[in-house]
Amino acid sequence: MKKTPLADIHVNSGGRMVDFAGWYMPVQYSGLREEHDNVRKNVGLFDVSHMGEVRVKGPKALETLEWLTTNDVAKLNDGEAQYSLLPNAQGGLVDDIIVYCLKKNEDYLVCVNASNKDKDFAWMTKNNKGADITDESDMWGQIAVQGPKALELCDRVFGFKVSEMKPFTLKSGQFQNFKIMVATTGYTGEKGCEVFVEAAGTGALWNHLLNEGKDLGAQPIGLGARDTLRTEMKYSLYGHEIDDTTNPYEAGLGWVIKPAKKDFIGKAIIVGKKEAGLQRNLVGFKMLEKGIPRQGYSLFSFDNKEIGKVTSGTHSPTLDEPIGIAYIDVAFAKEGTEFLLDIRGRKTKAVVCKTPFVQK
Repeated sequence: MKKTPLADIHVNSGGRMVDFAGWYMPVQYSGLREEHDNVRKNVGLFDVSHMGEVRVKGPKALETLEWLTTNDVAKLNDGEAQYSLLPNAQGGLVDDIIVYCLKKNEDYLVCVNASNKDKDFAWMTKNNKGADITDESDMWGQIAVQGPKALELCDRVFGFKVSEMKPFTLKSGQFQNFKIMVATTGYTGEKGCEVFVEAAGTGALWNHLLNEGKDLGAQPIGLGARDTLRTEMKYSLYGHEIDDTTNPYEAGLGWVIKPAKKDFIGKAIIVGKKEAGLQRNLVGFKMLEKGIPRQGYSLFSFDNKEIGKVTSGTHSPTLDEPIGIAYIDVAFAKEGTEFLLDIRGRKTKAVVCKTPFVQK
């Protein structure tokens, strides 16, 4: 397994370590429920150094990224970021990403999912329009600081007012002579940021954030709570809600597709499927009877026709009830529609509901 710069710190701090996409990562520390609640009420630190970073530079950088991604990279100015998608030629998705503009038209950092880094880099290189594309993943550690008290902690540590930065912006700085980039992005629905730091400085920054945030309730958070937090927000996770076969409009990601602005890989197929009429939608649901939904469970109508599949499911710590995300036939996708969920051979009632499950 690969190790992040914080692996030894996690072990010494009592983190329960697991194999996650080939990385040696902490699934929890004090316990999933406590860690989840602490992010919703105070501030939590996540090691996301396993995420990949791909640098795209040069005179052809913008042209290349416009072709590779669905969102409008041209609108980004220095220090701005956007959520986007890497489509494939079949109209599915290679990955979902965040594009950070370091210098308009000529220098961008693309953050990709850990499990997809090598695949993404190969795809970007194969479809390059002449940019200088470099895998910088080993150069960077990354720490997510999330929670209602996160920005107060960041203001203390980084020497500039992170609390005054707009969402999806980026600011460069230094921490103990290590280069950092503070981005007001995140995956929990809470306030906060994600900090890129030179790999060698990751441990020092992690310990400093925990020490400076003691009075704010700062705690390390494992992958378990990261997943329950994102599920409560109905944020997509690659390999669950989206994959190589997913049409992004079905996944509710039409807001990051800009076909009127530009051409991109797979555009005709992606848009054509929407124009022909989508067959399924990604929805959130709650259980009306006992049971926890899990990925792969089947959805049925009351006349016993299969109408969908669960992509993610858990017991929501915030709501204290089971919740799930699923693809469901469009005829059943309206809020308030009831259906049956097959839990290991037992059909249980569930209902399509408003999302995000937790309103922030």
